[in-house]
Amino acid sequence: MNSETKEKNRAKKIFDILSKAYPNVKPALDYNSPFQLLIATILSAQCTDERVNIVTKDLFKKYKSPKDYLKVSSEELEKDIYSTGFYKQKAKSIRNCCNELIENHNGEVPKDFDELVKLSGVGRKTASVVAGNAFGIPAIAVDTHVKRLSNLLNFIDSQNPDKIEIRLKELLPESYWINSSHWLATHGRKVCIARRPKCPECVIANLCPSFSKS
Repeated sequence: MNSETKEKNRAKKIFDILSKAYPNVKPALDYNSPFQLLIATILSAQCTDERVNIVTKDLFKKYKSPKDYLKVSSEELEKDIYSTGFYKQKAKSIRNCCNELIENHNGEVPKDFDELVKLSGVGRKTASVVAGNAFGIPAIAVDTHVKRLSNLLNFIDSQNPDKIEIRLKELLPESYWINSSHWLATHGRKVCIARRPKCPECVIANLCPSFSKS
């Protein structure tokens, strides 16, 4: 058995354990439609999911379609999303994105990954979140938890989200892709906490190189 096959087996074993530890994973963001998930994910940049959920509770009552975000002034939208941080850039991205949805996609969020990435304010992470969770298209969203744990578990030695995404896709069966982000993020929030990891409680400690070093 070559080293790559061994690594794939180790990765699959790790995610099989995590899948049993966290059987009912789902996005941390609250949404009821692909469009709401798209907006929430844009707002989540440099912001906690908890804060975004507080903001979108009222936001989604006021803005129900792409047209609604274009009816108000930039200043009004900025005020509505102010507490998520970087509100001026986010408001600009959201308005541009909504305009593109109307002009190019009949006001609907496209199901095609390449089309999602073309939208204003949408990078690979946001496109992966929407593609995977709204449409069930196999994708891996690399957030801060996924980045940190992928390095701790020695899947990769890189801080580049695109490289991490590619590596995880190499290691894991396609059927694991969507939930892999949720499993790592949940484990990162509950057990493998950045500044105070609960290694003695960790279900994958014996498969984690970082644990053996500690």
